[in-house]
Amino acid sequence: MIRSFFYFFWQLLFLPHVLLFLLSKERSTLVLDLYARKTIKTGVLAHCYDLSYLLATNRYFRTLFYFRTRGLFSNILRVFYPKHSLFTIDVHTAIGGGLQLAHPYATILNAKKIGSNVYVNHLVTLGEKNGEKPTIGNNVALHAGAIVVGGVTVGDNAVVGAGAVVVKDVPENTIAVGNPARILERKL
Repeated sequence: MIRSFFYFFWQLLFLPHVLLFLLSKERSTLVLDLYARKTIKTGVLAHCYDLSYLLATNRYFRTLFYFRTRGLFSNILRVFYPKHSLFTIDVHTAIGGGLQLAHPYATILNAKKIGSNVYVNHLVTLGEKNGEKPTIGNNVALHAGAIVVGGVTVGDNAVVGAGAVVVKDVPENTIAVGNPARILERKL
């Protein structure tokens, strides 16, 4: 009971974020991010409640929220409600909706494009090499410690295994494992 009261009070402090959400052009994308691992609820009130709860309890999601709502008001809010310092998203990265963040501690997302419904675990690095950035398809899973660098493409429905170092294209519906990554057939 006391814990619920504390969370409710903490959520009230995130009302400016809710206002930013309601006025944002990225509102529909934020809803996809908000419910990336759950069934999407209907109704603006439910979205606002769930958003304020997640912003209050998850600094990784707060980082994604600030990325989606870039601007002066967002930058002011970041001063009082900081994002996670060990989760970085490059400002030039295009990210589709439904990004699933599974504890992205020490994760860097610096890609040309990241598709929809992508799963990102901790210690993932999407990085630039010789001025080229990777392109990640839709429904891709990037597991712990995965590294994807350079102008490579990871196809739709691909899985990049834990600790894999990807320096060549990964076809869709395959699994990349190892260092350097080798491609395995994915049974669907």
